Amino acid sequence: MFSQKDNSEVSQVNLRRPNANEATGTFNRSRDVVPMSGICTRCMDGCKGGCETWLASFRGREVLYPGPFGEMTAGADKNYPVDYSHLNIQGYAVGAFGLPEGIDAGPDTALFPNVDLETEYGWDKKVRMKLPIFTGALGSTDIAQRNWEHIAIGAAISGITLVCGENVSGVDPELELGADGKVKKSPEMDRRIDTYKRFHQGFGEILVQMNVEDTRLGVAEYVSSKHNLDTIELKWGQGAKCIGGEIKVNTLERAIELKKRGYVVQPDPTNPEVQMAYKVGGIKEFERHSRLGFVTKESFLTEVDRLRELGFKRVTLKTGAYSMAELAMALRYGAEAHIDLLTIDGAPGGTGMSPWPMMNEWGIPTIYLQALAYEFCETLARRHMRIPDIAMAGGFSTEDGVFKAIAMGAPFVKAVCMGRALMIPGMVGKNIGRWLEQGDLPKNVAKYGQKAEEIFLHYEEIKSIYGDECKDLPLGAIGMYSYCQKFKTGLQQLMAGSRNFKLSTISRKDLMALTEEAAMVSGIPYVMDAYREEAQEILDAFD
Repeated sequence: MFSQKDNSEVSQVNLRRPNANEATGTFNRSRDVVPMSGICTRCMDGCKGGCETWLASFRGREVLYPGPFGEMTAGADKNYPVDYSHLNIQGYAVGAFGLPEGIDAGPDTALFPNVDLETEYGWDKKVRMKLPIFTGALGSTDIAQRNWEHIAIGAAISGITLVCGENVSGVDPELELGADGKVKKSPEMDRRIDTYKRFHQGFGEILVQMNVEDTRLGVAEYVSSKHNLDTIELKWGQGAKCIGGEIKVNTLERAIELKKRGYVVQPDPTNPEVQMAYKVGGIKEFERHSRLGFVTKESFLTEVDRLRELGFKRVTLKTGAYSMAELAMALRYGAEAHIDLLTIDGAPGGTGMSPWPMMNEWGIPTIYLQALAYEFCETLARRHMRIPDIAMAGGFSTEDGVFKAIAMGAPFVKAVCMGRALMIPGMVGKNIGRWLEQGDLPKNVAKYGQKAEEIFLHYEEIKSIYGDECKDLPLGAIGMYSYCQKFKTGLQQLMAGSRNFKLSTISRKDLMALTEEAAMVSGIPYVMDAYREEAQEILDAFD
């Protein structure tokens, strides 16, 4: 039974107000709103706007999507009853675990800068990363395409993995298909891979993700033969929260081109009525959707074998916030197929153009999904099955959340996949460069200086590493490196406080749940119970 306090906390959770949100550019006129529907208590005939119901009355399906498209990222803002903020990290006054062999623990050796943050993933041929984070899939969206150079180079110089998302070749304006309908030439895919490889220093990797359309277009064959990539990723989710990666296009010609390439395009650009509506200005853009995947054990195992026969050393899988059954499928099938990494992406998250209601109301939230994943991993481990290395994803942005995800999933979770948190530094650095060129630095940036060397704390550090090549680094990449250095130091401090000097020594015992409901969901001991037996032994000890 929950305490009265816990029930009160749950009942007062501020669940997202439906029918109005900044993401969709909508709002309520009234100060009083029906909690369930989000409709104003007094809905007036003659209202000039602008809730979602009002806007959808003349803009229809357009209101499903955050905007302005291509100029922003969007993240769901539903406040779930339990999340990672309801866990805290344990601190200790004794011990030091994970120090190099032969070094005795003490005040002069257990220093937080000595914490080792390297991690690795893979079945046999492992990939090492300097930090236990990597990018979410940056696919065919405009914002990914425009910021690719900054984020890709930033990931390379930071020593982390970069995921090139779905549909990149499929929407490439310069795509050339062979007589067999497979990718013959994809300059955009080439650019993305070559950009990362140029500055890659041996840590992390670039891997390409495939959905249904990518598989049909032969993307795996293309990146294997032309670029000799070591890793390919299959995708069950979470592009547009499982209904397939989405973008918008604003010309009829482009919409028809994508439909010919096999994509689902709404509204149908080949429909004469739609074409007329476009010409008169009623329709200003088209949505390109991918198809739903259909998973069977046999087809999955066969596809993994096929990809290995193409020459890929590693095959990974990304799955989304599906039901408990699909999670079990991903873990069990992944174990049998010996996949190298399973990324489990929980709700809400969001980087691109997922429908706004789906971002908030669809799927299992990350902490609940991770609790189930740990339970299922334990079940498979008891049966002596080797579990694929696991990465969690879904709303992470800071080092404390990453610590909690690794601890809660220990020893199975090796890293955290981060979406917007690793896109933002690239965009910020890029914009600082633009503001410098225009002589229009915002005051909150200009207070640090008027040159990149003054503004970016780690600029000289990067210059000492890359020398003359530093001038070829876009400022967005330096922004991403700067963020990673903040992440590195912050995580080292948290780990030192819990006396873990290596990622592999972090365990579930390093966490406590702040509410009984969080304890029930996560399986982490309630704060008033954690280490109680050890404390009692100390109190009861004889002098």
